Amino acid sequence: MTTTELTPGVAPPVPSPRNRRRTPAARGERPLRLVVVTTIVVAILALVAWPVVAAFLGSLHDWNPLNGTYQWAGLANYRRLFADPVFWTSSVNTVVFMAGVIIGRVVLGMALAYAIHSRLIRSKTLYRTLFYLPTVTPLVAVAYVWRLMYNPQFGAVNSILGFDVNWLYDSRFALPAVMVMTIWKDFGFAVILYLAGLYALSADVLEAAEVDGAGAWPRFRRVIWPMLRPTTLFVVVTSMIGYLQAFVQVFVLTGGGPGDSTSLISYLIYQQAFENYNFGYASAAAFVLFLGTAVLTLLSYRAQTGPLRGKAQ
Repeated sequence: MTTTELTPGVAPPVPSPRNRRRTPAARGERPLRLVVVTTIVVAILALVAWPVVAAFLGSLHDWNPLNGTYQWAGLANYRRLFADPVFWTSSVNTVVFMAGVIIGRVVLGMALAYAIHSRLIRSKTLYRTLFYLPTVTPLVAVAYVWRLMYNPQFGAVNSILGFDVNWLYDSRFALPAVMVMTIWKDFGFAVILYLAGLYALSADVLEAAEVDGAGAWPRFRRVIWPMLRPTTLFVVVTSMIGYLQAFVQVFVLTGGGPGDSTSLISYLIYQQAFENYNFGYASAAAFVLFLGTAVLTLLSYRAQTGPLRGKAQ
């Protein structure tokens, strides 16, 4: 009796990664990758790195492009900046503006998002659209409309509220008026973010709180609000970075006045550079603003990846 030995089938050899990289398709992709990466690096250097370096170098010079002045001044511009009361007034105004708008944006956005998310509101898509419309409207157009609304003679604000206030030319009300306009312009973005956070909440946790007899306010304060802390953190941090550089609303509504009551750091930079042509001083202020923005960005990164994120979750 004879037996036949079965020879197992041999799979075809698999090309090594080195050989695969030598295929025509891979060889054609390599130049494309080099072009794309080189373009991105050049764009970053030209649009980000070089302006920062140029601003820093300009801050160390007495720089006036009208008469061609570009003389070394060392830290004189920084000493003058930190001794300038207008700079400190603008810094305080920036902090007050930023804090007030962020609080209003968070409170209004959270309240409206919670109302839309509730079972009592119908036509949720309509409300989401209406609240988000100001966010996508150009800021310059919104500012001009609100400038007309704040007019003390025929403005809608005084007509509706029954006041007789010169909102934009009274130092007591000018900055709050700019803040109200900014909140109205930007709260829709917070509404959308909070709605996304509310829809992402665990239904089991909410049902458990409802079964335990928690009312609407205790359920919101002890369950919903803590679970929305990551969303709140994102809204607050991105708002801080954005409002630190606010400019258009002040430029259109008040021009930094009356006096310096609505002057923000960004508007101070504009005045020194394009009205007084003191580019060295403006560059020093711009570099200080850049450092402040960089610090806030670093804090946001640490807050989203560090211990604060763990506490929020």
